[in-house]
Amino acid sequence: MNRNKSVVLAVIIALLLSACGATLQPERDYGVFLGLEGHADKLKEYNTVVIDAQYYSEKEIQEIKDSGTKVYSYINVGSLENFRDYYDEYKDLSIGVYEHWEDECWIDVSDDRWQRFITGRLMPELLEKEIDGFFVDNCDVYYVNNTEEILEGLAGIMRALVDTGKEVVINSGNDFLDAYCAGDGDWDDVITGINQESVFSKIIWDENRFGTADEDDREFFTDYIERYAAKGADIYLLEYTKDKKLIAEIDEYCKNKGFKYYVSDSLELK
Repeated sequence: MNRNKSVVLAVIIALLLSACGATLQPERDYGVFLGLEGHADKLKEYNTVVIDAQYYSEKEIQEIKDSGTKVYSYINVGSLENFRDYYDEYKDLSIGVYEHWEDECWIDVSDDRWQRFITGRLMPELLEKEIDGFFVDNCDVYYVNNTEEILEGLAGIMRALVDTGKEVVINSGNDFLDAYCAGDGDWDDVITGINQESVFSKIIWDENRFGTADEDDREFFTDYIERYAAKGADIYLLEYTKDKKLIAEIDEYCKNKGFKYYVSDSLELK
């Protein structure tokens, strides 16, 4: 073969392979970086990111948004971490130990003090930073303590978040959401979307490693998210794995369903 033709052909093949390779990579639609502070350049690579905006300035968040990235802030409504500057003020509202997270305790969301803190102080502080939405954690406090008071307390907080006009993505919290809707509540009163952790993967705590979700758990959570997707909720998956085959399975499922996902190889979410 003529040498010049060989060179041209090699270049064409390389370009084709490069293009094909790009389409096989997980898309950077969504990323969850709760253990990351700063590093705006990394965050700008994603269409939507979840960060803990308490540790970012309004200027830093605007810099991320200027790249076209949506910024959702983590907000913990159902438990209290001991590293927060308001821990001492509210630790007396603890209602139990949070298994696997020794720096955290479940909180009594039915207490007026806690509700006023979330909706009257923490929520406005985050809104002042011009975030695009809330990533709401630990509504699973209703799973831990499934009383009518806890349900009503959570519902009031979630409705206040939705009333801001921002996106409100509940992280897990299926027991709360199903109970609220079973009581004649409308899902879109309290959320705009669901982030479900560990649909395909699982955390094996006592072995300090990741694994593949049991079939029953996968079926349960796919039914849950697909039910609300059919109603119009935005769906996000957060998975923990290093297994390339499992990542490919997650990617295929989400693309088929029109869901977004993020796969982390660490619980630190950096």
